[in-house]
Amino acid sequence: MTQHGSPAQRALVVVAHHRSDSLTGHTARRAAARLEAAGYQVDLLDLHAEGFDPRMNISDQPDWGNREKTYSHEVHAHMQRLLDADVVVAVFPVYWQSVPALLKGWIDRVWNYGFAYGRSRPRLAGKRILWLGLAGATADDPVVEGMRRVLETNLSEGIAYYCGFSRSTVGLLTDAEERPQRLDAEGNLLLGEAVTGTEREAQYAALDRRAQQFVERFAAEEAVAA
Repeated sequence: MTQHGSPAQRALVVVAHHRSDSLTGHTARRAAARLEAAGYQVDLLDLHAEGFDPRMNISDQPDWGNREKTYSHEVHAHMQRLLDADVVVAVFPVYWQSVPALLKGWIDRVWNYGFAYGRSRPRLAGKRILWLGLAGATADDPVVEGMRRVLETNLSEGIAYYCGFSRSTVGLLTDAEERPQRLDAEGNLLLGEAVTGTEREAQYAALDRRAQQFVERFAAEEAVAA
């Protein structure tokens, strides 16, 4: 219960990375801790650690003639975790200005026809989501602004709002790689020298602060909305 006597808000934090010791995993755990500190009950879903298979299969293929189709037990369990959450935070590395296959496959299979869309009122209607994407590009790389626009279009407009979410926020966290990455005027990828020691620690700390700001702003907005 909250201090006002109302039930605590629930947050589903989804991490999409194949390594638990990754910076993505670290960022997801930090986000979960910040949400807990803000009074949320947190369900931390590590897709790789839980063995989620992102590949579509016959059991979970949408049936456009039957929006009441019964999907696989695995998918229904994940649907319930979504239904139980008031807010969702997805944490992932940015691949090709998009989400990795692990997260995309989770959306494909779980945010399915008749559940997340295909109804006049989707079952996810009114929920809110924060997308935290870690990118290797440096903050001053001109590609970053385009990357942010692409993610906003794909994730907020193409997925979240289509599925009835009332709010979708994209938080792009640049400078996530040890070796700075930039594109030159011809589109070639330039890799700088690896950042190490105290400089790298400072870079980690800066990324942590930016991630924390995104999460705390998101949590504060939810408190106001609630």
